[in-house]
Amino acid sequence: MLCAGKKSYFAAAVCIITVTSMLAVSYLRLQRLSHQPKVIQEGRRCRGKIANSTITALKDNKTFIISPYFDDRESKVTRLIGIVHHEDVKQLYCWFCCQPNGKIYVSKAKIDVHSDRFGFPYGAADIVCLEPENCDPTHVSIHQSSHGNIDQLPRFEIKNRKAETFSVDFTVCISAMFGNYNNVLQFIQSMEMYKILGVQKVVIYKNNCSHLMEKVLKFYVEEGTVEIIPWPINSHLRVSSEWHFMQDGTHIGYYGQITALNDCIYRNMERSKFVVLNDADEIILPLKHPNWKTMMNSLQEQNPGTSVFLFENHIFPETVSSRMFNISSWNTVPGVNILQHVYREPDRKDVINPRKMIVDPRKVIQTSVHSVLHAYGNSANVPMDVALIYHCRKALQRDLPRESLIRDTTLWRYNSSLIMNVNKVLSQTMLQAQK
Repeated sequence: MLCAGKKSYFAAAVCIITVTSMLAVSYLRLQRLSHQPKVIQEGRRCRGKIANSTITALKDNKTFIISPYFDDRESKVTRLIGIVHHEDVKQLYCWFCCQPNGKIYVSKAKIDVHSDRFGFPYGAADIVCLEPENCDPTHVSIHQSSHGNIDQLPRFEIKNRKAETFSVDFTVCISAMFGNYNNVLQFIQSMEMYKILGVQKVVIYKNNCSHLMEKVLKFYVEEGTVEIIPWPINSHLRVSSEWHFMQDGTHIGYYGQITALNDCIYRNMERSKFVVLNDADEIILPLKHPNWKTMMNSLQEQNPGTSVFLFENHIFPETVSSRMFNISSWNTVPGVNILQHVYREPDRKDVINPRKMIVDPRKVIQTSVHSVLHAYGNSANVPMDVALIYHCRKALQRDLPRESLIRDTTLWRYNSSLIMNVNKVLSQTMLQAQK
């Protein structure tokens, strides 16, 4: 025996490492073989009802499919963005129907529950299946078993099958709009600021909002700026408006925000050069550049190989106002007038400000809210003298006197364009008081 014949500890260690490596390689090979697609039926027509809901519950009711996306960055796979119970969902299979020969392939899925569940029993998940080598399926069905009748399963269209040229430079992803959202004025101001800064598309995962807000969304959809993704997550799960689990019987945090953000990245992977992940009350304000395009060109030149750019969040309390820009015709519109809030909270000792991101979507595998979980390429923190996130909301440091706040009028650089554009929207949506 090779191992028995060697007396030195070094030789024994080499032997153990060699045997362990061989076993590991054999295990990985068996694992990959177990996930290879297998033909189970031939000569079939591809039937099954096409799923047309944003969130589709499987029969086990512990797996929810958002959408599948073709992903060939490492191997030829279908990656389904979904929500699963982190303990109870152990096994899923992708069923592919290939035309014109009618072969049905079944592929065992790798279920990757994202690490940032924050204690909730349900979390965002990537359900990844190897595709058949000699077929480019257009649809996939998901089942807990490798046996059954595909005709009884919902079929999901696989998006991103064809590579496209970018139709836009910047897409903003907002998730999720809920709680009968009615901050109409600030929403319009954010939208118009995004457009001034170079955004062409805003994707909103909408759970619910006020009647007035619906009217504004309709305007932006018809304008071509906004795409609404219905997000009825509370029809399937008990949702929390908190980001961390409160032991209150809820299933998933912050209305499934993380799942929506991941879906938004994949949804825009082939059509947008950059994807911006922030909330509707947040605006990334460049300090050295007039817009995001010139800012990102500069940041990419300075940070080669970087695919994720993180911007520091700064709170501008909505309770502290300036007398400037008190525009009377806006007073009848519900919501905050951001032009009147130019005092920001100072940094807190030993507290790191959260960040939001501009990413190259083709380099992101999984994202959380304030950072990516898995990506190709590097992440870079953008210095505050280059850009910051203007975040107008309730104060975090509520006891600070006004003189302790920092006056920052960066937003006022855009005041004339912003006022003109907001007035135009209010006039066209009939929200502005008639003169």
